[in-house]
Amino acid sequence: MSEHLHPNGIVRKLWPQEQSLFRDHLLRLDKTSRTMRFAHGVSDSFIEDYARHMSEAGSTVFAYIEDGEVRAAAELKKLGEVWGREAEAAFSVETAYQEQGLGSEMMGRVIRAARNRGVHRLYMSCLASNAKMQAIARKHDADLRFELGEVVGEIVPQEPNYFSILAEAVDDRVGFMMAVLELQRRIVKAA
Repeated sequence: MSEHLHPNGIVRKLWPQEQSLFRDHLLRLDKTSRTMRFAHGVSDSFIEDYARHMSEAGSTVFAYIEDGEVRAAAELKKLGEVWGREAEAAFSVETAYQEQGLGSEMMGRVIRAARNRGVHRLYMSCLASNAKMQAIARKHDADLRFELGEVVGEIVPQEPNYFSILAEAVDDRVGFMMAVLELQRRIVKAA
């Protein structure tokens, strides 16, 4: 999957120095979107703490960025201290950006990243009422099961190969260049 440019933005990996962009996105989520993302209501201080640990927690975060703002994010989080056989995926899309295919595109990025890290089982969980997330999971061949008011999806990524690793490396390179250009744009705008 190559770097995909949308008419007004780009999907790319977020770098640790960009955690404030991730935080600001999560803070902009409305009450319903926050509940769908975290499976319960969360405070601004919870979100600030959560975002502060974005890279420390062993997460890889992909984002849709438009006009210098993250409008959707997808996280791949390791389960345990090191990358192993299992990982978790989580998604958030601001209301105005839903129904545009961003969640599905970012799910593909998360699956590829999990594949390239040797993950054998990728889990995602959502509230039983989150039909959008369940549809995205089904589109990516997830096995879904209901557990205590939640739906747990399980995806078994393929083994990594030269092409999956190369595609992620190319995306990372382009994404890094886009991050540098965005940083330069913010510096010029602030001056």
